[in-house]
Amino acid sequence: MLGILASIIDGVLVGLVYGLAAMGLTLIWGVMDVVNLSHGPVIVAGMFGLYLLTSALGISPYLALPPVLIGGFFAGVLLYWIAVHRMVGKPPLMSLLSTFAVNLVLVGLGTAVWGTALFNVEVSVPGVSLGRYTFPGPHIVASLMAALIAYALYFFLHHSRTGKAVRAVANNREAAELVGIPTTRVLALTVGCSLAIACVSGMLIGTLFPFTVLSGDSYLLKSFVVTVLGGFGNPLGALFAGVALGVLEGAVAPFVPISWTLVIEFGLFVLALIAFPGGLFSLRRGAL
Repeated sequence: MLGILASIIDGVLVGLVYGLAAMGLTLIWGVMDVVNLSHGPVIVAGMFGLYLLTSALGISPYLALPPVLIGGFFAGVLLYWIAVHRMVGKPPLMSLLSTFAVNLVLVGLGTAVWGTALFNVEVSVPGVSLGRYTFPGPHIVASLMAALIAYALYFFLHHSRTGKAVRAVANNREAAELVGIPTTRVLALTVGCSLAIACVSGMLIGTLFPFTVLSGDSYLLKSFVVTVLGGFGNPLGALFAGVALGVLEGAVAPFVPISWTLVIEFGLFVLALIAFPGGLFSLRRGAL
């Protein structure tokens, strides 16, 4: 019984990181109705940003967070002008194709440079023991950092002038323009923040698990599951749904092979959508 409890607690720690990854995906949807299919490769970009910074500069993995965050933000602004700006307000298929094309370009470039070899970043953080079980230090640190960044995003959206402008654009873009909010600039900022969060979540995942250039597909799928369960356009709901997904992984891990985890996750995902079509933590459209 203690082993199951320990596995669930570890699932909560990892689930916070999953939730942070999904917050970046749901933020774009909530503000501009765009589904970002390049989200997976962006998460991988955060992983390789961590790898390059730690291997080239020899710094602590967690000191890589600021440059990864800043680099992700500017990459997001660039992505907005290249692939998203002209797709806002167009049929959803247009943005899907546009961001999917970016997905293919990023995966192709990554494969050409690094191939599909497995990479790993060594992280040395003391764990916390509970009886005969020890919770890895990197899991604890990653979950705390994910929770802190999630709170920072919530504070930004609800207590800053710019964040309130983001919420106003999400609620009614035309009305926001009428009161003088520079909506195009706000949309670019939103995509920048979204990719910054995705890159940081990838960096945190890179401190927990090995990764390859192709790892983005699995995390993109997890982010979709978390985003839908949390309610599209609800960043806080995505965080809670991420924890729920982590708890599910932790609860089933002692009983089934790891290859069955995704099957169970998607099975329960379908059942949850039947019971809660709007997601477990859905909000009024545009409420953020």
